[in-house]
Amino acid sequence: MPIYYPDILDQRTAARTFTYGDKDVMLYALGIGLGADPMDEQELAFVYEKNLKIVPTAATVLAAAGNRPAEGRPAPQLPANHRQSTMNFMLMVHGEQKVELHRPLPAAGTFTVEGRTLGAWDKGEGKGAVVVNESVWTDEKGDKVATLTMSMFYRGDGGFGGPTEGQPEPHQVPTRTPDASIDIATRPDQALIYRLNGDRNPLHSDPAFAKGAGFPRPILHGLCTYGITCRAVLKEVLGYDADAIQSHQVRFSAPVFPGDVISVDLWKHAKNVSFEARVKARGATVIRNGLTVLR
Repeated sequence: MPIYYPDILDQRTAARTFTYGDKDVMLYALGIGLGADPMDEQELAFVYEKNLKIVPTAATVLAAAGNRPAEGRPAPQLPANHRQSTMNFMLMVHGEQKVELHRPLPAAGTFTVEGRTLGAWDKGEGKGAVVVNESVWTDEKGDKVATLTMSMFYRGDGGFGGPTEGQPEPHQVPTRTPDASIDIATRPDQALIYRLNGDRNPLHSDPAFAKGAGFPRPILHGLCTYGITCRAVLKEVLGYDADAIQSHQVRFSAPVFPGDVISVDLWKHAKNVSFEARVKARGATVIRNGLTVLR
């Protein structure tokens, strides 16, 4: 089915409550490679329940930890005469991701999440479409806890007649030499661990499926690479002070293969940390326009 514009701007997801605990927090940290050295006490704090810390980017998976409809809140309905847009998810690519934390996340908690479409941009017939969605976590008082924003590129859904301009501009990293660089090695089985957080797309686990999609072997989840860039900021800039991060955003530009070494370049300026990530061995920039905002 096509994208219907401007009807898509009224689409909402039903409110649902979810609960996560220390197991979910630790599994995420293991999934992005923390704790590889069990004697590293700074990283151990993210994978051991004693004084457990939470990686801010874990917000991308924790809402899937345990879901149920929010009590007394019916699923939202489109206004009369509005049409439901259903994109071709087989031709979807994750474009950008941002997590903004309105306060530091606890190591366990129960929250409500609701989603909506923020915008849709038409690249033209045969050129695809960009759709931006937002999910907001609230606590039992209705106060905002986290806002997650993602853009998805739907390669098969262009030409729907929506706007062609006005899409938010990506953050521009400095052109000067990075203030710091860090290499983070991924494990050959990294995707097999990370997928246990909820994304079991066979593209990340099944060699035959990956080849059918045009890859020589399964690729790493983009959100795993996203979490690894947060690891880089935590280690290189913040001394693993996870509560210091207010937001973390990236633009995905190329896939990572499990076993790759990811090199993250960082630029520090006031409360902003800009970054990009590369796989030097393949000459590929895998993350562009990265920005972490500190509290």
